[in-house]
Amino acid sequence: MRAKIVGTAERPRLCVFRSLNHVYAQVIDDSAGKVLVSMDGRKLKNSKNSIETSGKIGEEIAKMSIEKGIKSVVFDKRGYKYHGKVKALADGARKGGLIF
Repeated sequence: MRAKIVGTAERPRLCVFRSLNHVYAQVIDDSAGKVLVSMDGRKLKNSKNSIETSGKIGEEIAKMSIEKGIKSVVFDKRGYKYHGKVKALADGARKGGLIF
C-alpha cells in the first residue's frame, strides 16, 4: 500500500502512526523529503489514548496545515484498519478543512 502513496509539494501525504500510548500525525512532502507539519497527543493538554483525542489531533493538524497553505492531502493510514482512532483522526482533519 505504501508504495502507491506518494506526497508531493502540491498534495503532501498525511501519515498516521499509532503506538500503545499515543497517536501521531505528520504532513510530509516526499519529493523534498521534509516533514511540513506534525502533531501528536503529547502536545495536547489532558490527552489520553482515546478516540476523542485522535479527533482533536486531526483538527489541530488541519488547522496547522491550512496556516501553512496546505489544503489537500493524500491520506496514508500505513496498513492500519480504517476504524477507531485512525478514522477519528481522518474525520477530525476533514472537519478542520483538509481535503483528501
